[in-house]
Amino acid sequence: MIELPSLPSHPRATRAQHVLNRLVRPAIVNHSIRTYLWAVLAGERRGMAPGTDYDDDLLFYACSLHDLGTSDAHDGPLRFEVEGADAAAELLTSEGLDAARVDQVWEAIALHTSPQIAERRGPITLLTRLGVLTDFGQETIDDPAVREEVERLHPRMDIEQELTDAVVAQAVRRPEKAPLHSWPGGLLRAHLDAVSHLAAQPERTEA
Repeated sequence: MIELPSLPSHPRATRAQHVLNRLVRPAIVNHSIRTYLWAVLAGERRGMAPGTDYDDDLLFYACSLHDLGTSDAHDGPLRFEVEGADAAAELLTSEGLDAARVDQVWEAIALHTSPQIAERRGPITLLTRLGVLTDFGQETIDDPAVREEVERLHPRMDIEQELTDAVVAQAVRRPEKAPLHSWPGGLLRAHLDAVSHLAAQPERTEA
């Protein structure tokens, strides 16, 4: 039997997951929960223990809320990572978390698409980044059966396309959300190139 990390079940964590379920697409909900599971497992592979090397509650908040900025409720003028970080910080502050702990979650969310930076900004930011990378197959899992079980419990639901669509839709409406060399910027350029390519195709006529 494969034993996976347990999700926090105390009231604050439950309320955070309720916010996640209410605001973002189902595929992104599942991705966010998988990200937490992968983050905990990534910590285990590195000999990191919750409560000793990192705060498990903060890791759960960072992972579960890291794509909150893709929601319509938090579609502000900044790139989705920053909007999501601000939204998570507001939520956790209202829940009574102190500023120092809230800031760790904010940083992890804001930097989760920032390679070579997130990995050097402390355990919560590092593990959140590794959780995201693992879910998209960029970090290896020792036992393929673990990935199979995680994805059975929390199906992928075409997350690659769902997340891309959410980020691009925001950036098309507000291009300032996709700075040139950011991950959203790369997605927007690919989308605009594809649209331009289709527009340049000659129209087919019926024979």
